[in-house]
Amino acid sequence: MPSPDEASGSNSASFSSLGLIDPLLEALEKVGFKTPTDIQREALPHALEGRDIIGVASTGSGKTAAFALPILQKLWEDPKGLFACVLAPTRELAFQISQQFESLGSAMGVRCAVIVGGVREVDQAVALAKRPHVVVATPGRLDWHLENTKGFSLRGIKFLVLDEVDHLLDMDFGPVIDKILKILPKERRTYLFSATMTTKVAKLRRASLTNPVKVEVSAKYQTVSTLLQYYLLMPLKEKDVNLVYLANSLAQNTMIIFTRTVHDASRLAIILRTLGFAAVPLHGQLSQSQRLGALAKFKSGGRKILVATDVASRGLDIPSVDIVINFDIPTHSKDYIHRVGRTARAGRSGKSVTLVTQYDVELVQRIEQVVGKEMELWPTDTEEIALLRERVEEAARLAIHELKAQSMKGGAGKKRRRDGDLSKDDRDRDDDVLEAGMPVVKKKGRR
Repeated sequence: MPSPDEASGSNSASFSSLGLIDPLLEALEKVGFKTPTDIQREALPHALEGRDIIGVASTGSGKTAAFALPILQKLWEDPKGLFACVLAPTRELAFQISQQFESLGSAMGVRCAVIVGGVREVDQAVALAKRPHVVVATPGRLDWHLENTKGFSLRGIKFLVLDEVDHLLDMDFGPVIDKILKILPKERRTYLFSATMTTKVAKLRRASLTNPVKVEVSAKYQTVSTLLQYYLLMPLKEKDVNLVYLANSLAQNTMIIFTRTVHDASRLAIILRTLGFAAVPLHGQLSQSQRLGALAKFKSGGRKILVATDVASRGLDIPSVDIVINFDIPTHSKDYIHRVGRTARAGRSGKSVTLVTQYDVELVQRIEQVVGKEMELWPTDTEEIALLRERVEEAARLAIHELKAQSMKGGAGKKRRRDGDLSKDDRDRDDDVLEAGMPVVKKKGRR
């Protein structure tokens, strides 16, 4: 299996040959980045020359460093507060971008403020008053501070980054982004990064960039070659037991299980917890600290299974994921590609398994056509699945009872959401966290 460095680029270009300054080269060495990825190698020379950049690259390609490094190099030459603003579609991605800025800019003492929903506005206003070098934000909460926080303005920023733009626009942030663009200085550098160039993205490009250089390192929207893709065929009513069978047979691996709904993410996490697996859910209805706590536990290995809605399919750098399981098949093929992109990152190998019922065959065929690869059938042991069935059905009944109890407790919070007390960022597609426990399911009748 190739190392991340071997997989990251086909030629011998180094970070020093791209023109980066010594403090950044030292920081790159400290965090283990030795060879530029394709997007970094293509984008950095233009960015360091002062050009606007349109970067089109698949998830997991090293986009964050591609825009962070030129910003940090310019900051070294002209240090000042409120120097750059980065817009991201989800809270988790915003925190991750901030962490990368701070680690790469450690030699120059870079300060970042993360401005997202789920955190008290007063605390964020205090952080903004300290004039951080970089503001990383979701659009809704940034717009709120621009309108309501006295003394806060982005009229002096030198850089604007729009990360995962296709996702930002899919989430209907377009009008808010337009509003923010109107109050930013015309004299600035703008970097726009996206996995796909949709018509919405092209329209935003015309509105926000000046004579940009387009850097495209993945002409075809596809999965990586190191990913092995499988499917598991079953009747709809057998999905739960087949999922537990998979989790049991892959128990030593880290895995993300993707669901279509918040309800199923919660329900499956409880089922897995009841059967003794270390699982934690991630979806759109808990506090920011719980979400970050869940991600931290999963990243550190404290939890082996993350059960998530599509909020975890974009941008999150969780390098150690071995398996991605699609409990529900996404309607759009590009969402499938983003999901399975959580594994087989930076040259590593990985596997994805998609649960397919009698109603999903057409969706699977469409995905295979888009990625240009047929999925292989995952081998199963029907006897073992039959032995698990009774225990899984009992765990599913317990999960429904537990969710009903949680629903009754959370009624007041839901009413607040319906009544519109929360900002758009508080209501956007982020996530929830239930805790869960770990050994594997014991097989009946076997030692």
